Amino acid sequence: MRIGIVCPYSFDVPGGVQFHVRDLAEHLIGLGHDVRVLAPADDPATLPPFADAAGGVVAVPYNGSVARLSFGPLTAARVRRWVVEGDFDVLHVHEPLSPSTSLLALWAAQRSVVATFHTANLRSRAMQAAHPLLRPSMEKIAARIAVSEDARRTVVEHVGGDAVVIPNGVFTDRFARAARRPEWCGTPQRPVVAFVGRLDEPRKGLGVLCEAVPLVRAAVPGVRFLVAGRGDAEAARAALADPGAVELLGAVDDDAKRSLLASADVYLAPHTGGESFGIVLVEALAAGAAVVASDLGAFRRVLDDGAHGRLFATGDAAGAARALVELLGEADERARLARAGQLAAHRYDWSVVAADVLAVYETVRSGESAHPPGEQRRGAV
Repeated sequence: MRIGIVCPYSFDVPGGVQFHVRDLAEHLIGLGHDVRVLAPADDPATLPPFADAAGGVVAVPYNGSVARLSFGPLTAARVRRWVVEGDFDVLHVHEPLSPSTSLLALWAAQRSVVATFHTANLRSRAMQAAHPLLRPSMEKIAARIAVSEDARRTVVEHVGGDAVVIPNGVFTDRFARAARRPEWCGTPQRPVVAFVGRLDEPRKGLGVLCEAVPLVRAAVPGVRFLVAGRGDAEAARAALADPGAVELLGAVDDDAKRSLLASADVYLAPHTGGESFGIVLVEALAAGAAVVASDLGAFRRVLDDGAHGRLFATGDAAGAARALVELLGEADERARLARAGQLAAHRYDWSVVAADVLAVYETVRSGESAHPPGEQRRGAV
């Protein structure tokens, strides 16, 4: 099958949607499919061999983060040419309403489209105002996928129509086999708590972690907090009441992230909102770390309401500290949670997730074969 996948966010900077698109493409290529990815990128040399650059990047504040998008006449022309010349059996557009390559690809599509929705938040005023203009393009979407129940609810309530829930995927074996680094491994006297997330995005919860550190240190004096992620390290260090307990590792590549999660005794996910799924929780589970997480709806679902990890009230640093202290003092319970979590993570392996995505592709192709091509093209932009 010839498959075109469109990502709205720049591949130059890592992110959940980018990882999802990259890994889905890699898995489908491994199955023998012909896959091309289109994404924004300032430096095309950073793209994997199966990806094409759509144009330069503009940083736009969005959903408590900064989205790096690509738009404008030049990008629109590149996207249209890529779609037409690709002649894909399936065009799979991620975040189709993002004002970037995804929306441009939707406008350029000459046949039915598969769309995946990642976001779980209310539609903005700008999106509400633009909705009448977007409606004709939305009619090209033959199948909607949502990465979580939260994202599906957003589709139903704020986009229209329904969506099948197919979660984000993880190469779970890569995390399970990750090499532990001695410098990141804990001991009974000096256990390790890990955190991975952008330092300059408040919703990732670094502020909650900073408040929890002295509370945990009061009960477990030797605890180490290893923090990995892009952002202003000096600003993060200034927010710490006890900077000696926290080691800022900076940005880490995929191999280092897997090793960090495999080495840690506990993974802390103190996010405060804006999460539709929680891919890092699945990664931590797959790596064999016990997980402590805020009780966001998406995190609750990944952890099966606490069956595969400890939950605390979102934003409650004292609650996070209590959960960490309890787990750090209970080696047997940590081991039990780690075993259960690794088993639970297999439901998110790409071998499972991609099979569901391919089933959607086949459904759309079967539907197209029932209609003359001219019918599919009428009304296309």
